[in-house]
Amino acid sequence: MSEQIERIKCLILGTGPAGYTAAIYAARADLKPIIYTGPLQGGQLMETTDVENYPGYPDGVGGIPMMEDFKKQAERMGTEIRFGLATSVDFNGELHTVTIDGEKKIHADTVIIATGASAKWLGLPSEEKLRMNGGGVSACAVCDGAFYRGLDVAVVGAGDTAAEEALYLANLCPKVHMIVRRDEMRASKVMQKRVLTNKNIIMHWNTETKEVLGEEEVEGVRVVNNQTGGESVIPIQGFFVAIGHKPNTDFLKGWLDMDKLGYLITKPDSTETNVEGVFACGDAQDNIYRQAVTAAGTGCMAALDAERYLSAKEFAESEAAEEAVEA
Repeated sequence: MSEQIERIKCLILGTGPAGYTAAIYAARADLKPIIYTGPLQGGQLMETTDVENYPGYPDGVGGIPMMEDFKKQAERMGTEIRFGLATSVDFNGELHTVTIDGEKKIHADTVIIATGASAKWLGLPSEEKLRMNGGGVSACAVCDGAFYRGLDVAVVGAGDTAAEEALYLANLCPKVHMIVRRDEMRASKVMQKRVLTNKNIIMHWNTETKEVLGEEEVEGVRVVNNQTGGESVIPIQGFFVAIGHKPNTDFLKGWLDMDKLGYLITKPDSTETNVEGVFACGDAQDNIYRQAVTAAGTGCMAALDAERYLSAKEFAESEAAEEAVEA
């Protein structure tokens, strides 16, 4: 006899600020949410040493204890938190089927996607060591730029994101070294003009990063000119990688509408996707702001949208039942 498939009223995928906030609001609405952690419980903030721009923490907070606070609040409200990764879905039919870890199938009345996005890195051992130690390697200037006020930094990348990061840092830092592996940028013309005319930004064309220098903290970056082969060292105290993010949405391809980069597309002024009863929030659908506070905000929106969807559905079913009795 086959095992009965579990049915959940509100299933949340992902445990960053978006997922946990959605869980808090869903639990308060008595949706009895169950949240699956994904590969990294707490999301990208688990790899962030200091958070200074989230309201309510006047002295700043570490990414790990901050997400532990989110988790405790979600649990206190009645959320059940489970370890596991959503690997596939089937959104045909009234109930949504989600497969966890390739094995366990769940039927959900509503699904909130809060799987986030992962920053792309260069893949250098020195980069990973200093990033994991909180030694000055970052993928978010808005998040971490204030720590490098008055210091020299480098930005790797050539697109609009890299240009935005460099311009943001140029307001804080005397020298922003922009490392571009080609002889031109991919950024829009207006962004290129802003970068190239900023006196605090120094361009390094045809240049690639070979090693981030420093034992405990960033002290410099060793680069190579890919045209001449010549190497040099740029003294810096902060190293920002801006070569893009990848939304964690591959398992949803073919089911939910997404842009060419894989970010989920939601309807205007809502978190609704193209599938009724499926909602998206946080960095999985936001390729513009990518902040903890905006992720939390859309997590709130997703839970409210899910509650309204279920209320409307239950009302319609009740009305249909009454009409059937009267008939």
